[in-house]
Amino acid sequence: MSSIFGGSGSIPSDTSSSKDLNARKEAVMSSVRNELALANAQELINKTNDKCYAKCVTKPSTSLSSSEETCLSRCFDRYMEAFNIVSRTYTARLAKERLEGQL
Repeated sequence: MSSIFGGSGSIPSDTSSSKDLNARKEAVMSSVRNELALANAQELINKTNDKCYAKCVTKPSTSLSSSEETCLSRCFDRYMEAFNIVSRTYTARLAKERLEGQL
């Protein structure tokens, strides 16, 4: 029996179309994850710059003094180190919770 749209009226149960749909879904999800990671990285850098600049550059001028450069470098290093520790801990916790949920 044909439908008014020219098809046979039945929905194809082809596994390749479901695989194609799953592949597209996964590609979109991956793209969203990448965009979120980029947005988070940009936010981290912006916050770090704001906080470290406010702490280290007390008298803004046309150039940075060597002590300001050192302070900025150390401040940024501390923020990145703290971020990495928190990220590793959070990732490990998520992995542990996933494993416990599968048991």
